[in-house]
Amino acid sequence: MSPRRPSGRRAQRAGDTAAAGTATAPGVKAPADAARDYESVVLVLQGGGALGAYQCGVYEGLHAAGVEPDAFAGISIGAINGAILAGSAPKDRLDNLRAFWNRISTPALPLPETAFDWQRAWLDALPKSGFLSAWADAVGAWSSLLHGQSGFFVPRVPPPYATGATGAGATSFYSTAPLRQTLEGLVDFERLNHTSVRYVAGAVNVRSGNFAYFDSRKQRIRVEHVLASGALPPAFAAVEIDGESYWDGGIVSNTPLEYIAEDTPRRDTLALQVDLWSARGSVPKTLSDVYERAKDIQYSSRTRRGTDSAAGRRRLRMALGKLAAQLPGGQLPTELAPWTCTKVLNVVHLIYQAKAYEEQYKDYAFGPVSMQSHWSAGLADMQRTLARPQYFALPPRDAAVATHDVHRR
Repeated sequence: MSPRRPSGRRAQRAGDTAAAGTATAPGVKAPADAARDYESVVLVLQGGGALGAYQCGVYEGLHAAGVEPDAFAGISIGAINGAILAGSAPKDRLDNLRAFWNRISTPALPLPETAFDWQRAWLDALPKSGFLSAWADAVGAWSSLLHGQSGFFVPRVPPPYATGATGAGATSFYSTAPLRQTLEGLVDFERLNHTSVRYVAGAVNVRSGNFAYFDSRKQRIRVEHVLASGALPPAFAAVEIDGESYWDGGIVSNTPLEYIAEDTPRRDTLALQVDLWSARGSVPKTLSDVYERAKDIQYSSRTRRGTDSAAGRRRLRMALGKLAAQLPGGQLPTELAPWTCTKVLNVVHLIYQAKAYEEQYKDYAFGPVSMQSHWSAGLADMQRTLARPQYFALPPRDAAVATHDVHRR
C-alpha cells in the first residue's frame, strides 16, 4: 500500500476554495476539495526560457483557488521556477516568483545598482499591446543576446572564440554567476530539503548522454542541481556535480511527467502539467516561421506522446492488478508483481499558446512586456481550467487515467 497524504490536507475546511469564486455544479467538488482526494498533487514544469513566466501565472491561479501542490518537478526554467516554489513558504511563493521575474526581465546593462529602479520604471512604462508588443519582443531578445539579463546571465568577455582559456570560459557565451546569486537569495534550500514538499529537476550527463533526475527525496539538493538543469549549451556552460558535468535536461526530454508517473511507490496522482511549447502548429510560410516551428517541435519533446505513453503504462499496470485479483492466491508471478498498480493518474494539461507576433526568439525575449504577457496568459488559462472543476475529479478506478486540456475541448 502506498502511504496516504497527511490527514491535514483532507481536514482543511471545504470553504477554503469559496473565496476563489469557482462555481461548481451540484455533486461536483471544487478543485481544491477534489485535489484533497489525491495522495499527491504535482506541478510539472517544462523548460522554455522567457516563456517560463506563463508557469507563474498558472501557479497564481492555483494558489488563489486553494490548490497547493506537494511536489514540483521541472526542467530548465521549469526547474528554476520549481526551486523557488519548493524553497519558499506558501505565503511567500508568489512574491518570490515576482521578485525573480522582475529582476531577470531587466537587461544587464553596465549601470550602477542604483539605476535598477529607474531602468525598471522606464521598461514598465512601455506599451503592453498592439504592434508595439512585437517591437518590444524583438528589442528584448536582441538586448538579451547583447547584454544578458540582470540576475540571470551576462556575456563572457572575451567571448569563447577569442580566448585561449579552457573550461566554462571556452565552452559557453554567457556566465550564470548572477543566477547563482539570485537563487541563493530567493530559495531557502534548507526548507527545500527538509519539508514534505518534494522537488525534482532534470538534467543530462554530458559524458554519458544519460538523463538524470535530482530528487529531494533521494539526495540533498544544492544550487548546482538547479543551475545544471538550466545549463543550455552553448549559451551556458555545463555544471559540475560530484565529478560529473551536466547540461540542460531539455536536450533529451523537456517534460518530467514520465518520471513522476513511474515513480514508486505509486500514488493516486493529480499532475498539473504546464508546457511552454505547443507540439501542434501551422505549416510555416516564411523562413522565420520555419525556425519558430522547428523549435516548437524540438522542445515540446513529443509532449502528447509522452503523456499517452505514461497513461498507457498506468492502464496496463491497472489491468495486471485486476488480473492478479482473479488468479489463485490473488498474485501474479513474482517477476510481474512489480508491474501491477491500483493507483489512478489524472493529467490536467496547460500549454502556452504563442501570440501571433512572437517569433523564433520568443524563449529569450526576456523584456517586461513579454514577461507580463506570458504571466497573464498562464493565469487566464488556469482560471479557464478551474472553471471546469470536473477536470480535477479523481478518475474511476476502472479508467486508471484521465487527461484534460482546456485548449483541446
